[in-house]
Amino acid sequence: MALAKLRGDSVEAIKEGVSECLQLINFEFRPSVQNIVVKPNLCYYWDYSTGETTDPRFVAATAELLREKISPGVRVTVVESDASAMRCKHVFKMLGYEKMARDWGIELVNLSEDENRPAEVTVAGQTFRFKMPKAIAEADLKINMPKIKYTIESLRITCALKNIFGCNPYPRKFRYHPRLEETIVALNKAMKFDLNLIDGNIVSGTSPRRLGLAMASTDPVAIDAAAACIAGINPRKIRYLKLASSEGIGSVEFVEKGEPLRHFAVAYPRKSLRRKLMGKAYNVAIRASLGRRLGLE
Repeated sequence: MALAKLRGDSVEAIKEGVSECLQLINFEFRPSVQNIVVKPNLCYYWDYSTGETTDPRFVAATAELLREKISPGVRVTVVESDASAMRCKHVFKMLGYEKMARDWGIELVNLSEDENRPAEVTVAGQTFRFKMPKAIAEADLKINMPKIKYTIESLRITCALKNIFGCNPYPRKFRYHPRLEETIVALNKAMKFDLNLIDGNIVSGTSPRRLGLAMASTDPVAIDAAAACIAGINPRKIRYLKLASSEGIGSVEFVEKGEPLRHFAVAYPRKSLRRKLMGKAYNVAIRASLGRRLGLE
């Protein structure tokens, strides 16, 4: 698991940081790759300056790096799905992804409108059935590009594993919340991604802050455990991380390479419980308001 300090906000500076991370984990650039899928975190309608969503420049930088390492003609597709109070047709435009796609030759796919096929996995003795989107099933290389975020739910923190929850094409995802932890693990078993790249340039917390961090790992459990440590949360107390480890998705244990994790942990804007509760209430109110304005309810 690698950490790198980003030395600027430009596409070139981000590309250098991502490249450093991939070198540290000895990531193999297979020349046979032709079709790459990238899953950013596009959470409702917050733009990247809030620390809640993946910066489109992070996607562009990674796409350019992969084209340099693999082939100039490699196809890069950004995927996201509709949610209970979010529609891709709005979020792609509002968060700058339509412009990024035009400028950098990247395709955008709404997984909720993509062709799919049935998928079935078992987690903790429970059977989960999903629809596997064609874009993900046919990708030669799948890259997960999450954010580090607090939650007052039992998850406590969300990052790489939770970001794959957005690959479920079914829009009304609240139906899975009664078994949210198991569902997250099941989706990661059904849709295994090859690489996890954390956009930690701007992070959320008590307030958005520029952390200037890039992280990389092929193990989503390990990178989530490291992200939890940065946010000041003991990963061994996060149930879904332990569940994912027991299901063979990855390991809570990690070895850090590159910049010391403690440098970013000290600077991370940690939240008190009171601030977490206030932030959750504020987010719910704003999302409901946006849903009414955009006709999503």
